[in-house]
Amino acid sequence: MNLTVAAPRVSGTDQSQNKPHALVIGSGFGGLAAAVRLGARGFRVTVLEALDAPGGRAYVHRQDGFSFDAGPTIITAPFLLEELWGLCGRRFEDDVDLRLMDPFYRIRFDDGRVFDYSGDADKVKAQIAQYSPADVKGYDRFMAMSEKVFKVGFEDLAHVPFTHLTDMLRIVPDMALLRSYRTVYGMVSSYIKDPYIRQVLSFHPLLIGGNPFTVTSIYVLISFLERKWGVHSAMGGTGAVVKGLVSLVEGQGSLIRYKTEVEQILVKNGRASGVRLASGEEVPADVVVSNADAATTYGKLLGGHARKRWTDKKIERTQFSNGLFVWYFGTKRQYPDVKHHTILLGPRYRGLIQDIFKQKKLAEDFSLYLYRPTATDPSLAPEGCDTFYALSPVPHLGGDTDWETQAEPYRARIARYLSETVLPGLEDQIATSLVTTPLDFKHRLNSHLGAGFSLEPLLMQSAWFRPHNKSEEVEHLYLVGAGTHPGAGVPGVISSARVLDRVVPDASTFV
Repeated sequence: MNLTVAAPRVSGTDQSQNKPHALVIGSGFGGLAAAVRLGARGFRVTVLEALDAPGGRAYVHRQDGFSFDAGPTIITAPFLLEELWGLCGRRFEDDVDLRLMDPFYRIRFDDGRVFDYSGDADKVKAQIAQYSPADVKGYDRFMAMSEKVFKVGFEDLAHVPFTHLTDMLRIVPDMALLRSYRTVYGMVSSYIKDPYIRQVLSFHPLLIGGNPFTVTSIYVLISFLERKWGVHSAMGGTGAVVKGLVSLVEGQGSLIRYKTEVEQILVKNGRASGVRLASGEEVPADVVVSNADAATTYGKLLGGHARKRWTDKKIERTQFSNGLFVWYFGTKRQYPDVKHHTILLGPRYRGLIQDIFKQKKLAEDFSLYLYRPTATDPSLAPEGCDTFYALSPVPHLGGDTDWETQAEPYRARIARYLSETVLPGLEDQIATSLVTTPLDFKHRLNSHLGAGFSLEPLLMQSAWFRPHNKSEEVEHLYLVGAGTHPGAGVPGVISSARVLDRVVPDASTFV
């Protein structure tokens, strides 16, 4: 049934109706990057976004004069963004001001010791020597291995599709030589003996929804990736990057429709033919690209279509990443001693991660990522104030945590901890506060089980084993974002859109 309805808020300009039409579901980093690439290849593009503004997980919350990046805050591999700007004949640096972080992160252990992690090998080794002189050489060997994995896992494989099993079999020898069957923590431990330094070099998978004790060691490539290109933050927050991407999409003449929820992907003769919106309106298309959660794409948006691989039972058997508890808060004063990025590790490492990923129970202790963007950009808070968020990895909704009752007590525990450690007197300095839990990820972002990063990046859930960029179920349906290849994280989701150049037919084939 087609309905004529009042048009929701739309950005962009009128487009030529002669071009083949591509629909993109969702305006996260993957969706916006996909829209830019399809627009550059001659498609007429419409982006459909359920929220009132772009970004998806990179949405910007604004409250009481404070600006809060909802999720992604770390920009690595900036060449991926520069490439998108280049496709539009523009320069990234004209629109976005990236600042290199030094250190990348300050890591604070539960006993109060700190480690400033950066891309300066000499500085890192000088600190390692203070903890464990015997591990200095081990660090060099670890980084040499990280570089080898990076060259294969990122440079060779992150931008290519794994459409057929033969694509996977082709890389097995390289993966075996790089010991991808090991875990990240296991790989780090083969070079490093000190428990503190093992944590420093193995926590990175937690930033993309991976358990360091189970995730494939392919992800040790992050260490070299950060050294090669650095860790950056954008002036204006990550939202400034989203704003820039939107300007690219609109500059191509593409449309972005906000407050427009997709209810179903339509299929005709085995091909995606458009979508039906929650309003009842049907929007036809030659190509559909889903930046929605992969499990939601198959289990809900394609739920009425017979599926061979990503059936409801298959989705139920799949392991998903942890959930996220995020407390956004603004303070009446500034905390100049707190870095832009701080990792606060709790009293347990392996045990806490086991509780989150395996037991799926909310522990009394926690580890936090504390984000203070006003360390670099004071404009994100009123004068004399600071903007923060404290992010805690927690179980996804497959556990039994009742966030309706547990959210406030958990926030209060985090506030007390921060007040007693790096933010003295915090509880008396709160100017504004906002909390999101896995329930928000489920209901607001349509994330299966409220998972923060879609599928957990296990070896048997990577590359060909993940939902493919070119759908296995329906022709002319494509996936981008954290749930498909190569995976979560800003470089990963932007790379997933880069894969579309290899799998989406040229626009001329649809005319």
